[in-house]
Amino acid sequence: MSTASRLAAVRARIDLPTLRRAAGLLDGRHRSIFSGHGQDFDDQVEYHPGDDVSDIDWKSSARAGHPIIRRFVRESNLSVVFLVDTGRTMAASAASGEQKSEVALLAADVIAFLARQRGDTVGLLAGDAERIQHLPARSGTEHMELLLRVVEKSFDVTAPAADVGRLLDRALTMITRRSLMVLLTDEARPGPEHEDALRRLRTRHEVMVVHVADLLAAGAGPQVTADVDTGRTLPAFLRADARLANEAAMAATARRDEVQALLRRRGIEGVTMTGTDAVVDQLIDLLRRQRRVARR
Repeated sequence: MSTASRLAAVRARIDLPTLRRAAGLLDGRHRSIFSGHGQDFDDQVEYHPGDDVSDIDWKSSARAGHPIIRRFVRESNLSVVFLVDTGRTMAASAASGEQKSEVALLAADVIAFLARQRGDTVGLLAGDAERIQHLPARSGTEHMELLLRVVEKSFDVTAPAADVGRLLDRALTMITRRSLMVLLTDEARPGPEHEDALRRLRTRHEVMVVHVADLLAAGAGPQVTADVDTGRTLPAFLRADARLANEAAMAATARRDEVQALLRRRGIEGVTMTGTDAVVDQLIDLLRRQRRVARR
């Protein structure tokens, strides 16, 4: 595991205009969510043309003899919470040949970098069938570097099996403040068994899903010789079987379509990433679509 700054690596990797474009999409999403008043009353001030007439405090105006409005502190920042699937399948090969964890980590790096630029807080729920790690949402470079290191260290081929349902359930009980939930997982999840948890999560938070495509889905069927999740291997005499490879590709496509249909039903935007080279452009597209959803 490298000790270099992950956030600095993002800045070195991505040109400034691209980062500004991505940050602008994040800004727009925040404004759309908090379009009304904030939660905290500040004070009363004299009405001026252009102020919202619905803010007028009529009792105070009657006493003062001129219009008085209530002023609120508007909440403009939103916590970002990474929900990270740390099951052993995330150590498998992505469509690009890289480990899925590399692709997921870069996506988290970029989102954390943009959140830091805005002064947002970032939190973490990472887990699988046996482990749950929670870092409350905080701001600042030191916290975000720690968070990203925790995620990086959690990915391992010897990790327990994935359990996205457990991760979603913990998010529902542990994260009470409205947040942007970013689920990082492989392309086979979430499945139909997770639909109810996603529905409840979507009513309380914004939700985005970042999938990492596996090697089989990229058309490299015969090269896949073992299932990371179960440890089962494909016998040598079957590895070059074209018919079997075609059936496996069809099954992977059906599974991927099922996941996408689930997200559409729940009004959740997602993206399937094939490798690190496409992460930035695909995240920008995802944020653009997410902003349109938030404005509805």
